[in-house]
Amino acid sequence: MSRSEFKKYYQFYLKLHRNRINRRLHIFGQLATLGTLGYALATQTWLLLLAVPFVVYPFAWTGHWFFEKNTPAAWSHPLYAKAADWVMLRDVLQGKIEW
Repeated sequence: MSRSEFKKYYQFYLKLHRNRINRRLHIFGQLATLGTLGYALATQTWLLLLAVPFVVYPFAWTGHWFFEKNTPAAWSHPLYAKAADWVMLRDVLQGKIEW
């Protein structure tokens, strides 16, 4: 995917994340992902690394089903959505997106 294609996809992704609670759940899910990764590395629990890509989903899907009332982007474009999750986290941390 080119940079311009991802930029276009990210705009679509943001439309699916207009609800503030949904965005917050995504942020908590991303932080839980980082925590799980850190724990797995610190304790050398290598099998736990298999779970790391999926930690965010209970948080994110709860946000979509109960607050946003839409379908998660990961269902149609899982890799793009995963990348967009991290970009949204960055944008929240930089104050570009309100959380």
